[in-house]
Amino acid sequence: MIRATAVLRRPAVRPDATVDAVTLDHEGRLRRRVTLVCDGGLELLLDLERPADLQDGDALTLEDGRTVLVRAAAERLLEITAETPLRLARLAWHIGNRHTPAEIGEAAIWIAPDHVLAEMIRGLGGAVREVSRPFAPERGAYHGHAHA
Repeated sequence: MIRATAVLRRPAVRPDATVDAVTLDHEGRLRRRVTLVCDGGLELLLDLERPADLQDGDALTLEDGRTVLVRAAAERLLEITAETPLRLARLAWHIGNRHTPAEIGEAAIWIAPDHVLAEMIRGLGGAVREVSRPFAPERGAYHGHAHA
Protein backbone atom coordinates (compact mmCIF):
# COMPACT_ATOMS: atom_id res chain seq x y z
CA MET A 1 0.00 0.00 0.00
CA ILE A 2 1.33 3.42 -0.91
CA ARG A 3 2.08 5.84 1.93
CA ALA A 4 1.27 9.54 2.24
CA THR A 5 4.18 11.00 4.17
CA ALA A 6 3.84 14.78 3.81
CA VAL A 7 1.22 17.52 3.61
CA LEU A 8 1.11 20.17 0.93
CA ARG A 9 -0.82 23.24 2.10
CA ARG A 10 -3.63 24.68 -0.02
CA PRO A 11 -1.73 27.62 -1.58
CA ALA A 12 0.80 25.21 -3.13
CA VAL A 13 -1.73 22.60 -4.32
CA ARG A 14 -2.47 22.23 -8.03
CA PRO A 15 -5.89 20.50 -8.10
CA ASP A 16 -5.38 19.54 -11.76
CA ALA A 17 -2.26 17.59 -10.71
CA THR A 18 -3.94 15.48 -8.01
CA VAL A 19 -4.64 11.80 -8.70
CA ASP A 20 -7.59 11.41 -6.31
CA ALA A 21 -9.32 13.10 -3.39
CA VAL A 22 -10.14 12.00 0.13
CA THR A 23 -13.13 13.43 2.00
CA LEU A 24 -12.68 13.54 5.78
CA ASP A 25 -14.61 14.95 8.71
CA HIS A 26 -12.87 17.22 11.25
CA GLU A 27 -11.67 14.31 13.42
CA GLY A 28 -10.41 12.47 10.35
CA ARG A 29 -8.36 15.51 9.35
CA LEU A 30 -6.47 15.40 12.67
CA ARG A 31 -4.98 11.91 12.26
CA ARG A 32 -1.33 10.94 12.06
CA ARG A 33 -1.50 7.32 10.94
CA VAL A 34 -4.52 5.64 9.38
CA THR A 35 -5.49 3.69 6.29
CA LEU A 36 -7.66 5.79 3.96
CA VAL A 37 -9.78 4.94 0.93
CA CYS A 38 -10.00 7.89 -1.43
CA ASP A 39 -13.16 9.00 -3.22
CA GLY A 40 -11.91 7.40 -6.47
CA GLY A 41 -10.86 4.13 -4.79
CA LEU A 42 -7.13 4.66 -4.21
CA GLU A 43 -6.06 3.13 -0.89
CA LEU A 44 -3.24 4.74 1.04
CA LEU A 45 -1.60 4.75 4.43
CA LEU A 46 -1.45 8.20 5.99
CA ASP A 47 1.90 7.98 7.76
CA LEU A 48 2.95 11.37 9.15
CA GLU A 49 5.45 12.14 11.91
CA ARG A 50 2.70 13.93 13.87
CA PRO A 51 -0.96 14.89 13.35
CA ALA A 52 -1.14 17.59 10.69
CA ASP A 53 -4.53 19.34 11.14
CA LEU A 54 -5.46 18.90 7.47
CA GLN A 55 -7.63 21.64 6.00
CA ASP A 56 -10.00 21.62 3.03
CA GLY A 57 -7.91 22.13 -0.08
CA ASP A 58 -4.64 20.76 1.32
CA ALA A 59 -3.08 17.71 -0.34
CA LEU A 60 -1.30 14.60 0.83
CA THR A 61 2.00 13.86 -0.90
CA LEU A 62 2.44 10.22 -1.72
CA GLU A 63 5.86 8.60 -1.52
CA ASP A 64 5.96 8.42 -5.35
CA GLY A 65 5.41 12.21 -5.62
CA ARG A 66 1.75 12.18 -6.64
CA THR A 67 -0.77 14.13 -4.56
CA VAL A 68 -4.24 13.46 -3.17
CA LEU A 69 -6.57 16.38 -2.52
CA VAL A 70 -8.14 16.71 0.96
CA ARG A 71 -11.80 17.69 1.12
CA ALA A 72 -13.67 18.59 4.30
CA ALA A 73 -16.81 16.48 4.72
CA ALA A 74 -20.12 18.00 5.75
CA GLU A 75 -20.90 17.29 9.40
CA ARG A 76 -23.86 17.77 11.69
CA LEU A 77 -23.18 20.98 13.64
CA LEU A 78 -24.92 23.58 15.76
CA GLU A 79 -25.01 27.06 14.25
CA ILE A 80 -25.18 29.80 16.87
CA THR A 81 -26.38 33.29 16.01
CA ALA A 82 -27.32 36.39 17.98
CA GLU A 83 -29.20 39.63 17.41
CA THR A 84 -26.07 41.78 17.70
CA PRO A 85 -22.32 41.37 17.19
CA LEU A 86 -21.77 42.17 20.89
CA ARG A 87 -24.11 39.37 21.98
CA LEU A 88 -22.41 36.96 19.56
CA ALA A 89 -19.02 37.95 21.01
CA ARG A 90 -20.32 37.23 24.52
CA LEU A 91 -21.61 33.85 23.39
CA ALA A 92 -18.19 33.10 21.88
CA TRP A 93 -16.59 33.94 25.23
CA HIS A 94 -18.89 31.50 27.06
CA ILE A 95 -18.22 28.76 24.50
CA GLY A 96 -14.46 29.35 24.74
CA ASN A 97 -14.67 29.29 28.52
CA ARG A 98 -15.79 25.66 28.16
CA HIS A 99 -12.83 24.82 25.90
CA THR A 100 -15.17 23.71 23.13
CA PRO A 101 -13.78 23.64 19.59
CA ALA A 102 -15.60 26.34 17.63
CA GLU A 103 -15.54 27.82 14.17
CA ILE A 104 -16.05 31.58 14.32
CA GLY A 105 -17.74 33.41 11.44
CA GLU A 106 -18.81 37.02 11.02
CA ALA A 107 -22.42 36.32 11.89
CA ALA A 108 -22.34 32.81 13.39
CA ILE A 109 -20.40 30.31 15.47
CA TRP A 110 -20.42 26.58 14.74
CA ILE A 111 -19.80 23.82 17.29
CA ALA A 112 -20.31 20.07 17.46
CA PRO A 113 -23.78 19.07 18.71
CA ASP A 114 -24.05 19.43 22.49
CA HIS A 115 -27.48 19.76 24.09
CA VAL A 116 -26.06 21.27 27.30
CA LEU A 117 -24.26 24.04 25.40
CA ALA A 118 -27.31 24.58 23.18
CA GLU A 119 -29.46 25.22 26.25
CA MET A 120 -26.83 27.52 27.74
CA ILE A 121 -26.69 29.54 24.48
CA ARG A 122 -30.49 29.84 24.36
CA GLY A 123 -30.49 30.91 28.02
CA LEU A 124 -28.00 33.66 27.15
CA GLY A 125 -30.25 34.98 24.36
CA GLY A 126 -28.65 33.23 21.39
CA ALA A 127 -30.32 31.17 18.68
CA VAL A 128 -29.27 27.61 17.89
CA ARG A 129 -30.10 25.48 14.86
CA GLU A 130 -28.74 22.24 13.45
CA VAL A 131 -26.91 22.50 10.11
CA SER A 132 -24.79 20.26 7.91
CA ARG A 133 -21.52 21.77 6.67
CA PRO A 134 -17.76 21.24 6.86
CA PHE A 135 -16.28 22.05 10.29
CA ALA A 136 -13.05 24.05 10.58
CA PRO A 137 -12.71 25.15 14.20
CA GLU A 138 -10.23 27.80 15.22
CA ARG A 139 -6.78 26.53 16.03
CA GLY A 140 -5.60 27.28 19.54
CA ALA A 141 -3.40 30.26 20.28
CA TYR A 142 -0.55 27.89 21.11
CA HIS A 143 -1.12 25.51 18.18
CA GLY A 144 2.21 24.36 16.81
CA HIS A 145 4.27 25.87 19.64
CA ALA A 146 6.37 23.69 21.89
CA HIS A 147 6.08 24.13 25.64
CA ALA A 148 8.68 23.12 28.18
